[in-house]
Amino acid sequence: SDDKYPFLLDIATSTAQRGKMEVYAREGKPTPKGLTIGIDGSQPTDSQQLLKDFVAGTAALLPLGGAGEELGGYKGYGLGVMVEILCAAFTGGAFGKVLNGFDADGNPIPYSLGHFFCAINVESFIGLDSFKKTVGGIMREIRESKTAPDAKRIYLAGEKEFEMIERRKKEGVPLNKALQDIIRGYVAEFKLEGFSFPF
Repeated sequence: SDDKYPFLLDIATSTAQRGKMEVYAREGKPTPKGLTIGIDGSQPTDSQQLLKDFVAGTAALLPLGGAGEELGGYKGYGLGVMVEILCAAFTGGAFGKVLNGFDADGNPIPYSLGHFFCAINVESFIGLDSFKKTVGGIMREIRESKTAPDAKRIYLAGEKEFEMIERRKKEGVPLNKALQDIIRGYVAEFKLEGFSFPF
């Protein structure tokens, strides 16, 4: 893009990634409804239990759009399967339940994770400067659109992350108390020396 930021879309094909449930569990918070589904069709919210249920295969993350067709859940489902095919079929990598990464007792296990990368030579289609100008134009037009009544501005994919990186460089990375305790625990368990934490 010829804009200040590139367009950078980094997403899971589920409504939220498993790591969100891990954060909720550490903070003692429930998982919001609509992010997961139980084997009985329920939408469980107990974050601690959800992590166990994921391992047991009795709960799963919902795809983008959620359950059913009304809000386009089938689109997220289709995107998820497409990513699975690209990453596993081209590489001979693991797929499906193996990607859970845990054995029946909840212990982490290694697995053969496949990745798919696709690079496109822009100049096989159009000059690079023209491409950047068009991408920048698309981004500017979207950003200058009318905002929702309660929105201050319109963000493009990647902008919030780039701005957060700049903030983190100046202010540091915030760690909640649960994560601070985990770090302190590792320092004690492995008898690590030379670390000085501001918490």
